[in-house]
Parts: sequence; structure tokens; C-alpha cells
Amino acid sequence: MEILQLPLVCALIISSLTSATVVQDFNHVERCKDSLYMGTPPRGFVDTKLKKICQRYADKPRYVTLYDPSKRIPVYSAYTFKKTEGDRRVDYPWMYEPQLAELDGNGNMLPFPTGYLHMKFEDSQAVLDDYSDVVLYERGHLNPDQHQSSPHDRAATYTLTNVVPEIREFNIGPWREYEERIRVRLNNFCRGTAYIVTGVTTRGNTIRRNNQNRVAIPEDVWSAYCCTEYDRNAPHDVRVLFPSHAALAKNAKEGNSIHEMTVLELEMFLRNNIEVDTNLQIFYDNCVSPSPLPLYLQHTI
Repeated sequence: MEILQLPLVCALIISSLTSATVVQDFNHVERCKDSLYMGTPPRGFVDTKLKKICQRYADKPRYVTLYDPSKRIPVYSAYTFKKTEGDRRVDYPWMYEPQLAELDGNGNMLPFPTGYLHMKFEDSQAVLDDYSDVVLYERGHLNPDQHQSSPHDRAATYTLTNVVPEIREFNIGPWREYEERIRVRLNNFCRGTAYIVTGVTTRGNTIRRNNQNRVAIPEDVWSAYCCTEYDRNAPHDVRVLFPSHAALAKNAKEGNSIHEMTVLELEMFLRNNIEVDTNLQIFYDNCVSPSPLPLYLQHTI
């Protein structure tokens, strides 16, 4: 059962532990870029209205999100995978990002308070009311809690700046199965750090509230991972899925099966379906591990 709101006194206690920051560049906050392969965000996202959020919790950056305030959903969240048993925890409070609304915000990612939420917050991001009366859609995490291990890393995923409206059958069916498949794959065969970027495409469909377009509904959900240190002795059908691989699916009740593909194939699809330039690249240098050998020896391996 999701806990959607906390009494104000609890919110104040938790707010002292939580923080997130809207930044000009992910490099501007210490260790924020640790969530990105080679410290480099996906290249080619050209919309200047998008907001970069360094998602901080308990004074530590946990992951990053590129957020679209006009659509009130994330474009993508990028995070490092943490080995986990995959159990799901849903007793964390939902949070929002005050800095999307106030330039003078204090940097805290805050639990939603009980009672009235100021209109300026609703202008820049989704709020709980946007999802409360929607039957078809659930809050679908881009950075899912079951890909995180510590209580703080998991709690930090419960911000509405990290979720999109997903068709219920898709969210609890094919997409949850895919998240579990990747969890097991990376648990078993990734020997170093795995970097994941998960995002969406949109086609103009929205959740409406009070006769207003409120939250964009994704057309597709996509994801890609990069792990350059992996088990070279894994079976061949596993080795071909490293160092990087990707997936794409329709956010739909039917015809929503997961299509795994190369990252290059995913990038080709995204160039035709979202606002990016031709230089789109999800992972720096296409997730090619820097070779420790001098150039004249690299051709020998």
C-alpha cells in the first residue's frame, strides 16, 4: 500500500534529511556526475527548457534526472545499478522538487505536505492529485527502487520527478518483468559499475485534471545499460549483451512486449521520435571501455 501523504510534522522531520538540486550542469554539484558513465550525460538533448535535477537524499547525490516542466514528466533518469535481492519497498513518502518552482529554493526535495499545495508547484511539476483519480495509469519509476539497495537510495526514487504515467497492465507486467530480468543479469554478470539510463517518448496524450492538460503520457518507455567490466566467461548468449544493451516498449495495454536491441538501434529510434539532434549518444564513446594498452598493441587483442 502506498503512503501518499504524511502529517506536516513528519514531513518537516524528513525534509531535514532530503534534498535535490536543479543545476545548470550535472558537473556543478559534487559527485552528481557519479551516476553517469564517464561522468558524461546523454548527448544531443537540445530543448533548453529541460531542467537538470541532481537528485539528492540525506546530503548525498543519488542519481540524475532530465525533467520537462511543460510536460511535467522526466525525459530520463540516469543512475548506477546496485546489487539487490529485488524486494520491493513501498512505504516511502512521495516527494516533489521545490526548486522547479522557486529560484531561491533551498535545495530540499520535500515530501508532499497534507492540505493545500501552492499553485506554483503545480505549474512546474506533477502533484499527487494528478494521479489520484486516474484509473488506467500508475506511477511508473524510471529509476526503480528494486535496482537500488540501501534504504536512502530507494527512498530517493519516490519523487514524482522520477515517475511517468504508465498503463497499469504494462507497469506490472512486461516492464516489471524487464526490470527484474536486468536486475538478475547485472547481479550475475556485471563485475564493475553498471550505469542505466531510462526514459520515454511522448506523442501529445496527457492526463487532464480540472479541464487542463496536466501530465504527458509516454508513448514508449526505453532503457539502456552500460557495464564495461563484465564476466568474460559468461555463456555466449549472455556475453553478447555486454558491455551495453537496450530495450524499448510501448506504454500500452496490449502490444506492449519488450524489444531488446543494441544501444545504437535504440538511438536510431530516438532520433526519429524525440527532440534530439543527430549527435545523440546515450553513453560516452558508446560505452567502449578505455583500453589500458598502448594504441600500437590494441589490435592484438
